[in-house]
Amino acid sequence: MTIDWDRISHITKVDPAKPLPSDLDVLEGTDLVLVGGSDDVTEANTLAAIRSVKDAFPSMPVFQEPYSSAHVSKETIETADSVAVPAVYNGDRNHFVGKHVDLFTEVGRKPESLLGSGLPVVGDLIASKGVDAISELTTNVIGEGYVVQHLESTAATTSGVETTYTSEQVAGAALATEAFYGFPIFYVEYSGTYGGPEDVAAAARYLEETTLLYGGGIDSQSKTSEILAAGADAVVVGDCFHDDPETFRETIPE
Repeated sequence: MTIDWDRISHITKVDPAKPLPSDLDVLEGTDLVLVGGSDDVTEANTLAAIRSVKDAFPSMPVFQEPYSSAHVSKETIETADSVAVPAVYNGDRNHFVGKHVDLFTEVGRKPESLLGSGLPVVGDLIASKGVDAISELTTNVIGEGYVVQHLESTAATTSGVETTYTSEQVAGAALATEAFYGFPIFYVEYSGTYGGPEDVAAAARYLEETTLLYGGGIDSQSKTSEILAAGADAVVVGDCFHDDPETFRETIPE
């Protein structure tokens, strides 16, 4: 599926380890669903969440955002429209490059070496489809330049983030994302708290082709409007989707 990012302004972050709202019609009005999380997330509950959204809204773009290669399988790759892999600039080495090398090391192995290996992650995709699967996987995987700005969040702990960035450093990370790394997405993540528009405005100055996402503490129409006005292409709303669907509805742009 080709994503027209000009039509994306509201993204719902679905945590596979949390119960979904009883009525998924609450997603009416959101533009894209991002499935991923860190605590208690597995390949199985990730796949179940992706399928639940796809069953309710067959035309809804659904991305998987894995924090571990163990969350990725043949089924998640085939069911999701893309696999968006975070590269956390202010995290530890493992979460910027280590896990990516591990993932593509496995992808690059010869298919015959994986036959009968029992590998549960991307190896089974390659073993079942042969070398064409390498092209399929690399086409479906996209990189996200990522900055985590809330030190008390699970995202910070999981990614080894010990220091937040100044707005100037956020701007530098945005510039690196587009001009050097070529990732299609740059994500400013405040994860559970509202960071305001300053980092967004700093990053937006340097992005022309890269999509700028902001997530964290969006629980009202006014916050959505403030972040979009600062230059974000889309807000990412997660906690209130699971905890308070009525508040979630209020975050969707009019």
